[in-house]
Formats: sequence, C-alpha cells, structure tokens
Amino acid sequence: MAVYFYWGEDDFAIAQAVKILRQQTVDPNWESFNYEKISPEQPDGVQQALNQVMTPPFGVGKRLVWLSETTLGQRCSEALLAELEQTLPKLPETSVLLLTSASKPDGRLKSTKLLQKYGEIREFALLPPWKTTDLLKQVQQAAQAVGVNLTPTAAEQLAIAVGGNTRQLHSELEKLRLYSTGQKQAIDEATVAQLVTTTSQSTIQLAQAICQGKTAIALDLAADLLRQNEPALVLTRSLVTSFRTWLWVKLLLETGERDERAIATAAELSNPKRLYFLKQEVSQVSLDGLLQALPILLELDASLKRSADELITLQTKIVELCEVCRPPR
Repeated sequence: MAVYFYWGEDDFAIAQAVKILRQQTVDPNWESFNYEKISPEQPDGVQQALNQVMTPPFGVGKRLVWLSETTLGQRCSEALLAELEQTLPKLPETSVLLLTSASKPDGRLKSTKLLQKYGEIREFALLPPWKTTDLLKQVQQAAQAVGVNLTPTAAEQLAIAVGGNTRQLHSELEKLRLYSTGQKQAIDEATVAQLVTTTSQSTIQLAQAICQGKTAIALDLAADLLRQNEPALVLTRSLVTSFRTWLWVKLLLETGERDERAIATAAELSNPKRLYFLKQEVSQVSLDGLLQALPILLELDASLKRSADELITLQTKIVELCEVCRPPR
C-alpha cells in the first residue's frame, strides 16, 4: 500500500499512527532526505507532495511524503483531480503518500473515490464515554503495548477516569509504568484512583451544567479541566457531540416521535438504553436553546483553531451557552 488517508478527531492516535508508519517506511539515517511534511499553509502543497512522492528516495529505505490537514476529502478542483488521476496509479513502490485530516472525507467526491481505489482510508474516532466495553478494550490494548500490568478492576477504573482521551490514557499509563517499576504484582484500582486524574466524568458534567444553564458550575468545571491539561479543542468536541445528540433527541420528541428505536437510530446512539437518561437531560432545555447552542460551539471551535486564548474564549462561550440554555423562570 502506497497511499494512506488518516482522518478523525483523535489527533493523538493519528500522531501515533503517523509515527509508526514513519518508522516502518523511512530509514533513520536517511530521514532528512526521504521524509517531508507539507502543512496546509504551504502554497501548492498538493502539487508539491505529488512531485516529491514521485522522486526516488536517497540511500536506503523508502520516501514518505505527509500532506497534513488536507482538504482533498472535502473539495478538489478539476486540475488537482487530474493530477491525482495521473500520479496515484504510477506511484513507485519506494514511495509512500500520507494524507491526514480531522474531517471525514466525502465519499461522493471523485478525489475520495480515487484515494479509496489506490490507498487505505482509516478513521481515528474518539470513543464516547458511554461505550464502556470499547473503552475498556482500548485501555487493555494500550496497557499491553506500554507494558503495564493492570488488574481487571484497575483497567475499568482507568477507562472511567480517562474516557476516550487517548492522549491522557498513554500519559497515565506511562506514569503507572514508572510507578510500578520493579514490582511484580499487577497495579490495582486503589493505585489507579490515587495516581490517575479523572477527566471524562468532568467533561460530561461540564456539558450537563451548560445544558442546565448553571454558569458558575460550568465555568469552574472548565477551568479545572484546563488546569488538568485537557486541551480546549478536545473539550469543545465533547460539547459538540453532547449538544448534537441532545438536539436530535429533543427535535424528535417535539415532533411527536415515540418510537425509541427510531430516535436512537437518528441520534446515532450505540446503546438505545441511554435514551432514557437523554430524555431526562433535555426535559428542562428548550429546542430553540439547543438550536442556538450549536452555532456558538462552532464559533468556539473556529476561535480555538485560530489560536485564541483558551481560557478566555472558553469562558466567554460558556456564558453564552448557559444563557441560551437556561430554563425560563
């Protein structure tokens, strides 16, 4: 396989996958000659990447060209499409083209279909906190990779603590590995509770506080999460997921839908039993409030991506969100 497209919200997992691909592809002694990362700010970045990937590598190993944060999965001009059609079928076996993006590639585009034909498209999604089985499996796999021996209850405790945050998961596992150096027994749940910082539950609590219009509580939770080194963009993505789910549930209930299976399908709930709790969560917030919340969250996401101050921006938008979500008196 000479073409890879990695996409998804789990930027840490993507970074780890890129690292592995780089180690498998490029000889470290020839890395400065055979590895190039092209950022989206570079003019004619796609053409530059296609030209580079067609160049034979120097010395030993293969050439890796990484086109980061590409928009080829969302839009592609006829000129670029023509270059892709000409280049991808002729990629030499000694070169690898890697594309990454936070956004899902549009399967209707010719460029996406072309990448699917000649390469591998792989998703890196953040697991939501209610997918407990998948979260536990993720913890167990990561612990095995790092070399940390956890008891079953300790693994469950760690999954609850970090949720789908793979960056924090690996950070906490590294901490546990250093702590247990020289010990033969498995790390138990008491040790996890003592050493691991819990963030997933606080993220859920933040969304719920905003939905209930509790400004002071929401601001405290947000400040605490930032102090725990939780990236503001990760918090924003979690909020977007929660509010989008609430909006679907509220909208369908307001339109008279009573089929819980239909509601669960529309809201993309992997566990239909969660609908019972979602109904309670949206009971006090208006449909109009949820509709107004999503544009505010999109503004928050855009501001953070433009390197705005995390704390000030997050606090400002949380106040706005609480105002539109606060139940009428």
